[in-house]
This record gives sequence, structure tokens and C-alpha cells, in this order.
Amino acid sequence: MKHKRAKIRIDRVIIFIIGVLIVSYICFMILKTLFKGVSNLVFNNDMYIASDTLQVSLYDMNYNETDKINRGVKVTILKDKIINNDQEYYKINYQNVDYYVLANNLTKEEKDVVLEKEMYVRTSLTLYENLDSIKIKGLIKKGSKIEILDYDFLNEDGSVNMYKVKYNDDEGYVYGKYLVNDEEAALANYDEEGNYQIHKKRGDSWGGGDAANLDYYPYEKPKFENNVMPSEVRSLYMNAGVINNVDKYIDLAKKSGINAIVVDIKDNTSPAYPANAMKEYSPTNYDKAINSYDEYKNAIKKIKDAGLYAIGRITVFKDSYYSKDHPEDTIIDTATGNSYNHDGSYWPSAYNRDVWEFNVSLAIESVKEMGFNEIQFDYVRFPDRVGSLEDAGKISYNNTYKEDKAEAIQRFVMYVCDEIHKYNAYVSIDVFGEAAHTYVTAYGQYWPAISNVADVISGMPYPDHFYKYEYGFETPVWTIPYDLLNLWGEDFVTKRQEEIPTPAIVRTWIQVYDTSKSPATHYDSSMVAKQISGLYDAGLTGGFMTWNGSSSLEKYNEVSSAFGKEY
Repeated sequence: MKHKRAKIRIDRVIIFIIGVLIVSYICFMILKTLFKGVSNLVFNNDMYIASDTLQVSLYDMNYNETDKINRGVKVTILKDKIINNDQEYYKINYQNVDYYVLANNLTKEEKDVVLEKEMYVRTSLTLYENLDSIKIKGLIKKGSKIEILDYDFLNEDGSVNMYKVKYNDDEGYVYGKYLVNDEEAALANYDEEGNYQIHKKRGDSWGGGDAANLDYYPYEKPKFENNVMPSEVRSLYMNAGVINNVDKYIDLAKKSGINAIVVDIKDNTSPAYPANAMKEYSPTNYDKAINSYDEYKNAIKKIKDAGLYAIGRITVFKDSYYSKDHPEDTIIDTATGNSYNHDGSYWPSAYNRDVWEFNVSLAIESVKEMGFNEIQFDYVRFPDRVGSLEDAGKISYNNTYKEDKAEAIQRFVMYVCDEIHKYNAYVSIDVFGEAAHTYVTAYGQYWPAISNVADVISGMPYPDHFYKYEYGFETPVWTIPYDLLNLWGEDFVTKRQEEIPTPAIVRTWIQVYDTSKSPATHYDSSMVAKQISGLYDAGLTGGFMTWNGSSSLEKYNEVSSAFGKEY
């Protein structure tokens, strides 16, 4: 009996297995019938758009070009290769629409989407040592051909952020936005038939460089969602020595219509706090810091907590302490071989890339550690009034890359913006009022070249810095600040801004101190207001900053009624 029951159970199992097989076969045949004629369908076969350009053509079912798709996009393959007119295509689905794409524009590996093997330099660029550092390896000049070795990542539009390249046996990294695919495009200048012709006619009049050699291509100006710049900045200036009195400046700001404060990070012989960048690059700056790290950080926190926009100021190419630490990086007195002393200070050479790295490293640290919304660079220039010394060969700038002064200055601004924007902070550059004239200044500042790249450009048209009867005025110009600054704004700044595709915001330094020149002039609130009114009536409504070297609270309070007025 037991054996009979066991046999019955085995038979039932066999019958069950046979039944499963029959059902499976029937299901298979049904699926086969349903998908008859599309046996070449590929499931879950995704590929990536590959190219040596930013976009690739998409074709409709009649092989007519119908749209574009960005390099790097993932698409679903619907059919194996199809040949049409000796061209191989894949049928793909992208955003729920079927297209054909050339087979050589697809790759299975996402890292293989960049196909360019060589490119050309559109504007002279910085060669970096590696991806994760601001260390500079060299300069590659406009028109140069470079070999492409690798890249870091693609932007949404299909462009490469940074390429790994080889140039003259050197390997390093460069930003992709400065490269193009052919030599002709690399050698061309932006707007060749338009405003470029204006700059091309402004040759080297004073030894600062030829305007034709500078870059005027559009430069993307960022807007950071977590760091909104006020549309109009009205700012006090605080030097490093008044940090412990920050509460009084904040109180004044809140009562007078001020919405921002410029605070020194490093002024010549006045480093504000002992930054790690100073410890690494300039121990003397580190040792001479006026405030402790915590004192400084607490002061900036108070400014931010009060709802004020915080701007950190760094003097760049005037730095006696850095010069003491690195005399080899300075402007040299050829008679002695020592650092050249210009009006009591020592100047690192603006051609020297180690100096660039120090100041940018300090800026990045100050954004990350202190929370600055913006970094303002001052003394972004060569020393003025040294033409006769240059002509006589009495000073040397150690011009490693044989650059014009203005080329070095603009390239520094590009380097600064490329690095600081990574940390969601803005960049402003201070320039002399003269820089808005129609020539490249002897110290390398040319308004259009700087404004085209920087986020903010801040002229310093202090009335007492002009000649007594500048621009044909018959009255000493510092006694008529409205007329002077209105003319400077309308006849120079506004016109320079119109000569470039991506001008910076204009935010101007104003004089908030008395003039000792004859006739001595007291700058009260009405004189301060006249400066602001003259600028605003000229269309320069991006705001103002109060220059008073001592950051005198007494003076600021005296003129504070001018700060909050409607202009």
C-alpha cells in the first residue's frame, strides 16, 4: 500500500512538471507571435551620445535632420545598426520620441563620450598642475595647438569643464571654455568687425600694453542662489584695525541705509587675521596679523548676522611682507639686485604666478572660513610713475611669459574668477579712475578688459586725485564733485561699458575725507551726496563704497545722512 501511494505522488509531480513546461511553451509562443517581426529589439540597452562637439544631430524616420542632442546624454537603443546611404545609424528613443543617430555618435561607456584628440587655445590660458589645486604650471598662448588626454566632467550643455592636456611635453589641466576645435577660430577675435576694431586702434601708448592683444569674448557672470548680491550696494569701509569696534559700524549701517561692509583681509603691511594661506605662502603676513582668527571671524559673523553683504578686500601686487618673504617674486632694482622700493613699499610682480596663487588661496580660505559674499581685489596693477625707470632698464619685472602688463592683469582676473566662483562668491576689482580712459594705462589697467571678465568693477575717481582743472573745468575739480563725477561717468565709464559684450556691475568708491589740496575742501554730507548723485545721474547705479583710510566713525557719522538718500 505504501509503495502504491508513493508511486501516485511521483506521478503527480511528473504531471505537474509537464504541465508547467506546456504552459511555459504556450506563453513563449504567444510572446513570440506578439513580437514577430521585431526580433531585433534590444532590451535595457542604453548608450551615451559621443562627439568632438557639444551637440549631435538627431534624424527623423526619413533620415532628415530634425533636432540636436547634447553630448553625454543617455539614450535607449531600439534597434541594432541600420545602414542608409552607406551611413550606419541606431534607432533611439529620447524624451519619448524615436530618432536615428549616427552610430559613431554613440558609446556604451559614459567616460568615452569626449572624442576630441586635439584642440586650439582661443584665449591665452592658465595650465594647472592638477584638477584639485590652484597651482599654476604655466601659460599657453592664444592659437596654440594642444593634445587632449582626458577630461574631468561634462557640463549640462555638453561642454567639458577641464581637459587634461599635453603641450610642449608638459601635461596639466586647462578650462575647456578657453578652447576651440580649429586654428582659425582660435586666432580670430570676438566681434572682429564690431567693437574689437575700437580696441584694435588703441595701441601701446604708455607702456602698459596694446588693447588689441586683450580678450573681449563674452564671459558668463554668475548669480548664486545661496548668495544674492544686492542690486545696489551701499557700503562702509572698515580697515583691519577697527575690527574690535564692529558693533558701532553695524549700528551706523542699520541707521543710515548702508547694506554692505567692505572689510580688509590683507592690506599692505596690515594683514587682518592669521590665515593658513599666509602661514604657507607668507609667514611674515601671518606673524604680523592685527587680529586673532577668532576675533576676526566673530566680527564677520556679526556683519552677516546683521543682514549686511560682506565684502573682503585684498591688496594684491603691493605687499611688503610677501616681498620680504619672497624677494625673488618682486619687482627688482637692477642696480642692487634687491626688491625695488616704490614710495616706501615693495611690490610683488604681477607677472609672477606664485603671487597669484597666494592671493587666490587667501581669498578662497576667507570665503570658506569667514563666509564673505564677495572678494574685492585692490592694487591689481603694476606700480605707476615708473616709466623712466623701465626705459632706463633700472627695474625688472621678471616677465617670464613675455606678456604685456595689461595681458597679465586681465589673465589674473580670469584666474581669480575661475577659482573663486567655485565657492559661490563674487569677484570685484578696484581700478584707478584713469583706467576708464581710451588707452591702456602705463600700469596695465584697461577698463574694458577688466570689466568684461569681473563681476564688479570699482573705479576710484576720488575728486582730489584729479588734476586741479581736469577735463577743462575752470574751477578746482575737488570743489565741484557732482560735475566731475557726472562727466567721468557719462563720458568715460558708460562708453567703456558699451564697448564689451559682458560688462561688470559698476560700483564706485567715493571720497569720504577732507581734501588738503589748495583750496582745502571739507567733505561734509552734501559733498558726499554730490558725488553719489553725479554717478547715479550718469547711470552708474550699482552702488558706492566709502573710502576713508582710517575708517573714521566720527567722519562716517558726520556724513551718514548722504548714505540713505534717494538718488
